Parts: sequence; structure tokens; C-alpha cells
Amino acid sequence: MSGSTPFQMRLVHLDLKGAPPKVSYLSEIFPLFRALGANGLLIEYEDMFPYEGPLRLLRAKYAYSPSEIKEILHLAGLNELEVIPLVQTFGHMEFVLKHTAFAHLREVGSFPCTLNPHEAESLALVGAMIDQVLELHPGAQRLHVGCDEVYYLGEGEASRRWLQQEQNSTGKLCLSHMRAVASRVKARRPSVTPLVWDDMLPDLPEDQLAASGVPQLVEPVLWDYTADLDVHGKVLLMQKYRRCGFPRLWAASAFKGATGPSQAVPPVEHHLRNHVQWLQVAGSGPTDSLQGIILTGWQRYDHYSVLCELLPAGVPSLAACLQLLLRGGFDEDVKAKVENLLGISSLEITDPVREGAGSFPGSNILALVTQVSLHLRSSVDALLEGNRYVTGWFSPYHRQRKLIHPVMVQHIQPAALSLLAQWSTLVQELEAALQLAFYPDAVEEWLEENVHPSLQRLQALLQDLSEVSAPPLPPTSPGRDVAQDP
Repeated sequence: MSGSTPFQMRLVHLDLKGAPPKVSYLSEIFPLFRALGANGLLIEYEDMFPYEGPLRLLRAKYAYSPSEIKEILHLAGLNELEVIPLVQTFGHMEFVLKHTAFAHLREVGSFPCTLNPHEAESLALVGAMIDQVLELHPGAQRLHVGCDEVYYLGEGEASRRWLQQEQNSTGKLCLSHMRAVASRVKARRPSVTPLVWDDMLPDLPEDQLAASGVPQLVEPVLWDYTADLDVHGKVLLMQKYRRCGFPRLWAASAFKGATGPSQAVPPVEHHLRNHVQWLQVAGSGPTDSLQGIILTGWQRYDHYSVLCELLPAGVPSLAACLQLLLRGGFDEDVKAKVENLLGISSLEITDPVREGAGSFPGSNILALVTQVSLHLRSSVDALLEGNRYVTGWFSPYHRQRKLIHPVMVQHIQPAALSLLAQWSTLVQELEAALQLAFYPDAVEEWLEENVHPSLQRLQALLQDLSEVSAPPLPPTSPGRDVAQDP
């Protein structure tokens, strides 16, 4: 099945720190992942993991249970998908350090993103997290320990004191923590290989990197999600890592979650170009230069940001990218293969997918999300800001003062009621579809972010219309002075 691909491993990234799918949906989508050419999963649990003991407070409201984790692993095994769990151990620690019980372990007290590497308790904390994750993943061959985007490293009080000592640097500090975490993994389970994101490593001097001991412990994942990544620069970086002693390297692309924090539907063309570039990188070195590629599908940019593209909305992009990697390119035959696997009439590369198309798990969610993202706000804007009767006779000035020519109600109200009814019906259908795939908090968040603001604008217009078009108060009694007190 590998065809002409230079990537032995092709992992789909499941980012569970936002809109984690129900296990029932994963049971439907895993066979498709395999059919598309994936042979592994990188599961970033974050607060969806069922931590126990003092770590129990890390759990999200709808965190998976231990039995659900076992079921996910069983489903992955049935579909020949190797599972690599991901545990954050340095940066992106908001889901841990936001809690009062662990706030004292922040690198900078005001920011919950980065762990203080000087505290022995910090290593004990991530060690306990690793232990629990590995316990529920008895067959894991690899464990991703994060270590990307370690913001504000070196700015904490302990770090500032440490950096004042001769020959100390933030690079040395970063490598020291990476080595400690990786050593903790190897001590817990010697057969498990730790992976790390590489973005903290490229600028480090070769001699420092080589002497750190890190290359003998971890395999770096070079990530770049851009459509115009520097192929030559990546090849040079790979050569540098090899010289430093890293035996194996990985690549990381993106099929969604990399083109805007509030993106609703992935731009397929962008992601295809990103994968074409990665093929060029892989083809520019030895045949075994990259162990595999992780197709990332970020669900939030960080723990506090909004939801970006939901997993079902990213399936066509994922399908196109996996097939491109598998076939070594994306021609009409590959496009037809993708369309056949997804049950869609036409895969739109440069524009959002056509509405209503598809028979893959979650295709109805994609169709409805596409309609909302393309047309909801614009249709409401057209009424409120483009309708001559609204802008001319029921402007904000008029609405505030409850003023309108009665005949204008007849020009505005029917159109607003019709638009509200149309969208209310579609949103009810979308909400029902989302509830089958996602937990209530994710459904609520997506609708509040993407639907409710526009519907509330419509409802507010209709409310104002109803108030100004209400029947007038009855006339006062004959001969009574309305200015008098009763």
C-alpha cells in the first residue's frame, strides 16, 4: 500500500484539547483513515485523559474513561493504526498550570503556558502524567513529549538567577529539561522512544546539541505547516540533526488547524501544497532520511483559543493529503480516488467543498458547517446593512428611539422572519449532527462562536420591530389633563 511514498509512517494527529470526538465517531472514522493511507495516530489527550489521584483535577468534564481509552486502542488495532500518545511536558502546559494546585510550577507566575524546569516537583509532575498515560498504553512503542513553543523560558526568577552563571543559556536549560523528561520515559519503560517537536532546537549550536545527550534519547519532529516552506533549509536542518547524533527524524505537516485560529473549513489547496513541499524535502535526502510524517490537525491554537476546523470538516483535506503522500503527487486519478473514498461528486481544491456532498462519517456536519461559514453572517449582514428599508427607515438611530414609518414594518419584518426561520431549521439540523459526534460543551461552544451572534442580531431586529409596531396605548378619558397627577 505504501506505493511511491518516502514516508514509512503516516500518522493522523487527533488534537483533543478542543471538540474531542466521541468514541462512537472514532469507530466510524478509523476505517476511513486506514483506507486513505494512514497507519498511525498521534493522540494528544491533554485534559481528555482520565488522570487519577492528585492529577484527577486535570480532567475535562467529558474526559474519556479508562475503558474508553482501551476501546480507542482496540479500534486503532483493528484498523492497523499504531497509537502514539502525546503528553505535554514543558510548553503548552495551560491545562495543568491553570489550576491553583500547580500554579507555583509556572516558569513565569502570570502565565500558565510554561513549566518551571528548575523545580524538582515539575519533573515529578510530568513524570506522574507520563506514568499514567503509559499505564493505559501498554503496547506503546513511542511517546511524544511535546516540548514545543516553550514561551518565556528563561524569564522566571529561578531562570534569571541560573542564567547569570557562566556558560548557562536558555538553550542549555531547554536541553536539560528535555533530557530529564526523556530519561524519565526510558526509566519507566526502556522500550519506548520519546518524540519531541523540534522548534526549540534549530538555532542551537551543533556542539551544544551533540554534547547534551538529547540526540541519544529522542527523535525530533520537524514541523512546518506553510504552503511555501523552505525545502533547501529543511534539508540542511536534517543534515545538522544527523551530524548532532539524532538517529531518526520525523516530519510534521498539517491538514487543518494551521491557517487561522477561527477557521471553519480548511483551504485544501494550501494543505496540498504543504505536502508537496514535504515530499520534496523527503526526496532530497537519503531514502530513510525521515521515519514518517505526522499530519497535524490542530483543534485549538492553544488551550485558551477558540475552536478551529472540526475533525469532520477536515476529512476531505486529510484524504487529499494522505493520498498525495501515498501516490507521490496529486493528479486527476488521485483526485478521483479521493472522491470515490469519500463518496463525493467533486473535491473542490481552491474553494470550499460543495454543500450536501459526501457519504463519509461526518459529511453532513461538513455540509452544514460550510453553509453556516459561507452564508450565515453574510445573509444577516445583507439584511441589516444592505437592505434599503432597514438602513433607510430603521437605522440604529431609529431603533434606539423606537421610530419607524408603519408601512416599513411590512417591508422589513417578513424578510427577517423568513431568514430567521431558514437558519433556525438548518441550525437545529447541525446541532443534532454535532451531538452525535461531539460532547455537549463542544457543541455549545461551536454554536455560540459561529451561529448565535448572527441569529441574535436577527432576533434583536425582530424584537425592536415588534416593540415599535405594537398597538398604541388607549386614548385618555375625555376632558382629562394628561399632565395632571392621577
